[in-house]
Amino acid sequence: MDIVMKMFASERREKITQLLKSEKRATVKGLAKEIGVSEATLRTDLSRMEMDGLLTRTHGGAVLNEEDNDTSFAVREKKNRREKLQIAQRAFSMIEEKQCILLDASSTALELARCIKNKTIRLTVVTTGLQAALELNQNPDVTVIMVGGLVTKGSGSIEGTLGISLLDYVNIDIMFTSANGLSAENGLADFNLYEVQLKKAIILKAESVVALIDSSKIEKSSSAVFASLDQIDKVITDKALSNDVSRKLDNKQVDVIISG
Repeated sequence: MDIVMKMFASERREKITQLLKSEKRATVKGLAKEIGVSEATLRTDLSRMEMDGLLTRTHGGAVLNEEDNDTSFAVREKKNRREKLQIAQRAFSMIEEKQCILLDASSTALELARCIKNKTIRLTVVTTGLQAALELNQNPDVTVIMVGGLVTKGSGSIEGTLGISLLDYVNIDIMFTSANGLSAENGLADFNLYEVQLKKAIILKAESVVALIDSSKIEKSSSAVFASLDQIDKVITDKALSNDVSRKLDNKQVDVIISG
């Protein structure tokens, strides 16, 4: 029952985000009516989203925190570029000849794809990212496989699980994935529920899961969790974690690697 309630909450918060992106600001009454929940439930959602840094409460309503919530790929790719490159270079050092790896559609995974593009290494790379696939296809030693599905507007990623059955025919040695946030309580979370659905399915197929998370995303939350700490093997980040977060990840046997 708790899992169902969490999913409903995630769906509501995704809808709130979409409505606020469309209207820029909205009232509690208007959002509650649009989503079909009580104003009390809506206020609870807004309070939680404000705590997570996703929006700012106003008198009788809310507005998005635009700088933190522009989820277009072009904007995300430019943020913390140097840190993402460091993380990608460290991630590349984990890859071995003839492995089959998976890259999600994140901007950090795209940096890893760019590293692979210029290396002499035989690999099979499965990806949900259109831009990553185009980069990798320039390396004649890399076999590129795309997971089929719907193309997400504004991000160049694949969403949904239409093509997930192809993973029955390949063995994923390492899944490299990023997220909108990593918290010691919930694990990895993202804002697009459809991409989250796909990531959940892929994680079950991967032998090892490596999270590529720059320090700006540590102890941040988002709309929906796609991987608990129990499902993560390693985290690569650019700065040392706080003692509290480090201890919690260590208790879950998550290996933390600092790229900087």
